[in-house]
Amino acid sequence: MKEKLISWINLLLVANVFLVIAGFVWLIVAAVGDAYEIPLGLDLWHELWQPLFNPAISLLIGGAVLSATISSVRRQFSSNHFTKGNIKK
Repeated sequence: MKEKLISWINLLLVANVFLVIAGFVWLIVAAVGDAYEIPLGLDLWHELWQPLFNPAISLLIGGAVLSATISSVRRQFSSNHFTKGNIKK
């Protein structure tokens, strides 16, 4: 059960990365289009910033920090810090 939950969380984070990348590409294309007065959805992108892209970026940063923290804690506990129940000095 634990591995399945972790697998779903990883899938969500990967999908989130692609959403953030797609949003960034859309912003660049729309901004260039706006500079040439071609409507490519910059106004829609601005409307979606607060409810979609802002939380997606926050989730991406939070997931990266949480992943690094968990990895560091796992590495610390799985390395030879504990030998037969005694703490190495």
